[in-house]
Amino acid sequence: MKVTAIIADELVYNVKAYTRSATVTEAITIALKDWVDIHNIKELNEQIRQNPIDIKNGHNIREINRTS
Repeated sequence: MKVTAIIADELVYNVKAYTRSATVTEAITIALKDWVDIHNIKELNEQIRQNPIDIKNGHNIREINRTS
């Protein structure tokens, strides 16, 4: 998708440096993917907080994983 956006030069330079990207497009793509990944992890953590995993005493976690 082609997008036109006004983004502060300093922010673009920082993102490009942190991602070690050769192009602005690559840097912004990496930054957006990372942001989405972090957001998804936060959502999963919240789901686990609301519905904690219940591991019963005496069960081997590998055994539980294999039967699920």
